[in-house]
Amino acid sequence: MNGPNFLTILRIFSIPVLVVVLLTSFRGQELTAFLIFIFATLTDTVDGIWARKTQQTTVLGQLLDPVADKLLVSSVLICMVQTGHVPAWMAVIIIGREFAVTGFRAIASSRGHNIPASWSGKIKMGTETFTISLLILGKRILGSFFILSQVGLWLVVGVAIFSGVEYYVKYWQQVFSDGSV
Repeated sequence: MNGPNFLTILRIFSIPVLVVVLLTSFRGQELTAFLIFIFATLTDTVDGIWARKTQQTTVLGQLLDPVADKLLVSSVLICMVQTGHVPAWMAVIIIGREFAVTGFRAIASSRGHNIPASWSGKIKMGTETFTISLLILGKRILGSFFILSQVGLWLVVGVAIFSGVEYYVKYWQQVFSDGSV
């Protein structure tokens, strides 16, 4: 267990706390949830930089980091569907894209192909993080600026679809060059 892996595990353990905060009504709930979410997303940034800079990348870290990211985003989106802030169909598209791309990358890896993160995938993650932050803060805190979260949701759905299709179009032939599907 090294420092970067500890941060990833800390992110995973912050998820149930965030879910409880998101689904429990109390004074300061939005700000508390926002701070937990920001903490979790910062650990995602810091663990990768720290691991590469100190040459502490591990197989455990390479496996846990993307799982932690997907658990975080999926959990928040599901909570936001429950609270009425995100339409279920949008959450299904965003989360479904995550499963589809992760599965495709796993198949590619099992066949000896590495599919790196694309620029559109990074844009999706950035847009997703920003939009989720706004959604968590909510209409009560953001007032008329809450519209940005709604516009952000449409952007996230669009970029999620685009980046998901991009992975398949770009790497399908390479992964299935032997004709098996």
